[in-house]
Amino acid sequence: MVEVLQGDCLELLDSFEENRFALTFLDPPFNQGKDYAYFDDDQPEWAYWDWLGQVCAKVHRCTQPGGAIYFMQREKNAEFVLRTLRETGWTLQNLIIWQKKTSAVPNQNRFGKQYQIIAFATKGKPRVFHRLRIDLPPEPGYKQPREEGVFVTDCWTDIREMTSGYFAGDEALRDLSGERIHKQQSPVALLLRILLSSTNPGDWVLDPFAGTGTTAVVAEQLGRHCVALEIDPNYVEVIRTRLQARRSADSILRWYPYYRFTPNLESIWQVEVTTEWGQGSHVALTA
Repeated sequence: MVEVLQGDCLELLDSFEENRFALTFLDPPFNQGKDYAYFDDDQPEWAYWDWLGQVCAKVHRCTQPGGAIYFMQREKNAEFVLRTLRETGWTLQNLIIWQKKTSAVPNQNRFGKQYQIIAFATKGKPRVFHRLRIDLPPEPGYKQPREEGVFVTDCWTDIREMTSGYFAGDEALRDLSGERIHKQQSPVALLLRILLSSTNPGDWVLDPFAGTGTTAVVAEQLGRHCVALEIDPNYVEVIRTRLQARRSADSILRWYPYYRFTPNLESIWQVEVTTEWGQGSHVALTA
């Protein structure tokens, strides 16, 4: 079951009962001055973090004891992320480094930037956490692959971001002219790892800044319920169309062999649900 709601997340979050959600994926605008139709992305620093503090507090209220939040941000804002989570009642578990596969952003006065952070925190002691094993290709210097894969650590180097160029591939949502609908679209592989790690089938998942709806797309395939909040009505229609289209590019089945060494994979990945996906062709969406 997926609910897609249009509106300001601060207002919509007040409508949810306490202890409803097992996991929240929080990927807000980064206050970089981007041109959003329904959000001021160029706020004073104090105002921006006060706003995110309100979001985190409201999410905490409607999260189950032991439930998780995965808060994605720029690497330069790590200090603010950790402080915001701590002051709103969350317990930090990991500061995940998501290394980008494209070239590092060059800089004249410091090392080039090539990663984002994802703060994984919980409401008290973690309610559930699945130790995933992946078939990670051997690093240079290793003689051979490990026969039973490796455990996922807090450095994620194997998930490609969806760049604006070639590597966006068929997964990128495009309008009828071929232009990207959302330049910050999250990859299916990223949400797959997060949901597999910290939820069980039947759990409720929340995305307060749903964008193009990747969280909802992955949650539905895994047998999780999802509430996707989005302030932009155009993106709300994109999410609904994407869920109905069930594109081949959105199917999570291609990653099942990659996680096959996870001991309890069959119980946390409902394969029978995912077989309905990947039957459609690439769909051009209007926004």
